Amino acid sequence: MGDMVKKMDLSNRRLAQLEAVIKNYRQDFYSVGKALKEIRDGRHYHRLSFKSFESYVRIRWDMGRSHAYRLIEAASVIDNLSPIGELLPKNEAQIRPLVKLDAFSQRRLWRDFLKTGKTLSALNIKKFVSAHLAEQNTKAVFLEVISNDYKQAVGSMLSQISIAKNDNWKSTSQKTALYWNNVMKEKILWG
Repeated sequence: MGDMVKKMDLSNRRLAQLEAVIKNYRQDFYSVGKALKEIRDGRHYHRLSFKSFESYVRIRWDMGRSHAYRLIEAASVIDNLSPIGELLPKNEAQIRPLVKLDAFSQRRLWRDFLKTGKTLSALNIKKFVSAHLAEQNTKAVFLEVISNDYKQAVGSMLSQISIAKNDNWKSTSQKTALYWNNVMKEKILWG
């Protein structure tokens, strides 16, 4: 009986420590995410008479289920990225685009993003990851048949777009380029 009481006392103390982290470090997404994960995985919320983790975070911390799970996922991503180096995402929003990737891809894309030298912002990271995912999807889709003539024509068009972009759209306006892009799209779809 004495061992059981000791275990319960240790569990209650650990729960109190974890809740102190959440209370004192609300702005530290990593610490809060780690604490929430341990509370969820250890089902510590039952000690406070909560039937579910979701009701625990909602009532105890005025936090929605999805936000709690995003914090937990963000902490896991930080744990995965930590061996790479000192520069890590600064908040949960910056991590959100990386969450849907496997651990290897998270590390690789994070390294690649850092190499770009772009400002560390949620928007920049999201654009970078989205571009990478789109590139992967494009490669998968375009493994179909394509003639050399078509490749050359597309290459020429992309070259013209680059030239127009480099001269700040003075020789060909961006609006015109987008118009012709829509014309080509309609021609492909409707004949």
